[in-house]
Amino acid sequence: MKKVSDIRTESPFWLMKNGYLESYSALREEITTDFVIIGGGISGALLARSLTVKGSSVVVVDRRHIAMGSTCASTALLQYDIDRTLHELIDIMGAAKAVRAYELSLKALQDLEKIAKKLKVEAEFEMRSSMRFATYKKDISFIEDELKVRSKHGFDVELWDEKRIEKHFPFPAYAALYTRPSAIADPYRLTHGLLQDAMKRGAKVFDKTGVEKIERLNKSVVVNTSQGNKIRAKKVIIACGYESVNYIPMKLASLSSSYALVSEPMPRKDIWFENCSFWNTSDPYTYGRTTKDNRVIFGGEDEPFYDPARRDKLLEAKTKKLAKQFVKMFPDLPFKVDYSWAGTFIETEDGLPYIGSIKQLPHTYFALGYGGNGITFSQLAADILTDVLLSKKNDDAEIFSFDRKTD
Repeated sequence: MKKVSDIRTESPFWLMKNGYLESYSALREEITTDFVIIGGGISGALLARSLTVKGSSVVVVDRRHIAMGSTCASTALLQYDIDRTLHELIDIMGAAKAVRAYELSLKALQDLEKIAKKLKVEAEFEMRSSMRFATYKKDISFIEDELKVRSKHGFDVELWDEKRIEKHFPFPAYAALYTRPSAIADPYRLTHGLLQDAMKRGAKVFDKTGVEKIERLNKSVVVNTSQGNKIRAKKVIIACGYESVNYIPMKLASLSSSYALVSEPMPRKDIWFENCSFWNTSDPYTYGRTTKDNRVIFGGEDEPFYDPARRDKLLEAKTKKLAKQFVKMFPDLPFKVDYSWAGTFIETEDGLPYIGSIKQLPHTYFALGYGGNGITFSQLAADILTDVLLSKKNDDAEIFSFDRKTD
């Protein structure tokens, strides 16, 4: 797998919107802690908060400014849906594990809402409904199969036919799966809020602090920083988003480039039905959501990642194509592109994250929220790893482990 270091274009919307929210400093001394987290994005922030709630000491380091990596490029359309539908996942890993994966993803989404309400930073977290449209007539059976299996296992889903879709949306679709809940957030503000909350309980956060080397000793680790300092800890957790692949000795997933745009503010708050987040059955799919200040975020046009220069060179053409698609779907909206950006993301074969340890790397754990709902998976990783790191048995850890088994 290619070494990943340049994971987004320079001007994602969240950074332009918020600027620098908080000030952190680089690490300039040797320090000892229970756990050191590499990555100051949403994954590292959720884990830092979770561990400090349990009384552990935590150090977070990031080679960039905080939340300036893949978190800043996220569109933060939060769902419990996994890139693999439930009926597809059942075929891969069996009903018990597949259903449990969906249940845990749903719980993680609900937990995120509870956590966001407790933060002093306004993270613009709002619960929404979600709609997945059948792009082609042949996809109707795909939608119907998913409805049956989710209904069977107690998930809140409805089947919408063409007439019902036409009643609420200005574009045609053959069928749709309407679900609750989903959510939206400002991932940049959410990350800063989580880290500020963790710092109140003693967490130490350092930006502009790269990692040069990890020494694995008999019962501990020593993290050597780019400034020449050492962090001594019981365990190290790799939570640096898509750059985490640089620490993994095997190929687990595939790299893709994705593109997104955000509109200028719309004249009304209710932009479309329930401001429902939506996506379709195309592969790759396109998706849309609204923001608290009445903008539209619309994204997709994914393609295999080759290098940052090629990804970034395509941004203008991809933006025009996405804008054209959106205007075709919503011809009566006064739509004008305000920002656009591209990012690199990672997909796994089964659509699930990788959470846990690798035998070849003692005292090292990973929170890899790969896939289309990385923020939800990051909360799931925080729950599982907090248990594992504090020597508490977690019966669900195996589902997301590096050596997970299929039935």
